Amino acid sequence: MSTTTKPAGNPISRLMGPVNRVVERFTPSALVFAIVLTFVVAILALILTDATPAEVVTTWGDGLSGLLAFITQMSLILLLGYILAKTGPVQKGLRRLAALPSTPVRAYALVCLVAAVASLITWGLGLVVGALLAVEVAQQGRARGLKLHFPLLVAAGYSGYVVWHMGYSGSAPLTAATPDSFIAPYLDGVPLPVSQTTFSSWNMIAAVVTVAAVVSAMALVAPRKGDKIVELSAEARGEDAAARRYDVETPADRIDASRLPTFLMGLMLVAYLFLHFMNGGTLTLDIVNWSFLTLILLLVHHPFELLDLTKEAASNVGEILLQFPLYAGIMGIMAGTGLIKVLSDAFVSIATPETFGLLAFLSAGVVNLFVPSGGGQFAVQGPLLLETAGQLGVSPEIAVMALAYGDQWTNMVQPFWAIPVLAIAGLKMRDILGYTTLTLVVSGVVLAATLVIVSL
Repeated sequence: MSTTTKPAGNPISRLMGPVNRVVERFTPSALVFAIVLTFVVAILALILTDATPAEVVTTWGDGLSGLLAFITQMSLILLLGYILAKTGPVQKGLRRLAALPSTPVRAYALVCLVAAVASLITWGLGLVVGALLAVEVAQQGRARGLKLHFPLLVAAGYSGYVVWHMGYSGSAPLTAATPDSFIAPYLDGVPLPVSQTTFSSWNMIAAVVTVAAVVSAMALVAPRKGDKIVELSAEARGEDAAARRYDVETPADRIDASRLPTFLMGLMLVAYLFLHFMNGGTLTLDIVNWSFLTLILLLVHHPFELLDLTKEAASNVGEILLQFPLYAGIMGIMAGTGLIKVLSDAFVSIATPETFGLLAFLSAGVVNLFVPSGGGQFAVQGPLLLETAGQLGVSPEIAVMALAYGDQWTNMVQPFWAIPVLAIAGLKMRDILGYTTLTLVVSGVVLAATLVIVSL
């Protein structure tokens, strides 16, 4: 379904109406953003460094293949998160959760809270869970006579995503913790453990406060009596994993329809993860992916289901595979021409150890509008921020988390990651942008305050 309506009962959202229309009409695709940014960086390199056009093109081309391992890791996070959200047990759990809210306000708050928790587990799971739960709550609410504003339900689900980079699958802190990653030279070759970033006390407190603030905001802007309500269309139906049917005709089909192969592989991965941590292993991007694969293998009924879910999830990975080489090329230009050093020196000239965190956060928020992938943004901006932090004597964890905060923050007004959510819900960005802009404001206050405090 698609509706164009003013968000109900929210003065801030109503003021955003003209902006919403401009964004919907003139915002190009994330691929075009990546292409434009490539030329912007190339022009800056020609202006601000001694690089020749041939050197710029060469450093760009050499850089295109520089993040192939990282591209695979990021693609797997989204793929596995989507598959996990679509497994039967997870969908069954979502149906049970959808039956809990007894009022519209509680419904909006629940969707936001569950999406936030799922996003802290893994961003791919959070995106899909938020959308699926919004649809399920709308369907069950209609059956119980609750008048639910569907665009706000979907916006609440997407708003929960605003904390993803503070959680278990945050690409910036995980990359910094991964030995021999592309960021290692900027950390003097010493991995930055997640105990100092993701699992630091100040980040976990900030995550809890941000979630509480955003959930409260979604509840407070619930439509009041007399406001226009746009409900989920009666024709819309959620997909039931249990309703999938598979033809089992041959001995080979019976193997593919057996739980044994996937379950045994899942148990083997459990053993591997146990041995990994028992032997002093740390949390990295690869370990995060294998932990989600473990859950999937233990939850699916058989290989038939896993292959079916993989085909469904694969369509969401295409844009990452296409765009990440462009981000790698941008990184190649910045490193190969010395542009990153020029920009770092400029940053140092205006930043102080006390203001670095806040300025890094704001700059990361702006860069995210053009590089909407957290992993891609860390590849482009991470070296710059870490170089600057080193010159100012700022702890590297502040640089890493300032970028993480800025990246997740402006996702609320950047349509790239909303694409799978909106596709599941059948809405357009303009239907939810007024609400997600409110999320931007509320979360921005908490995140900025956190960085100011930890920088003192």
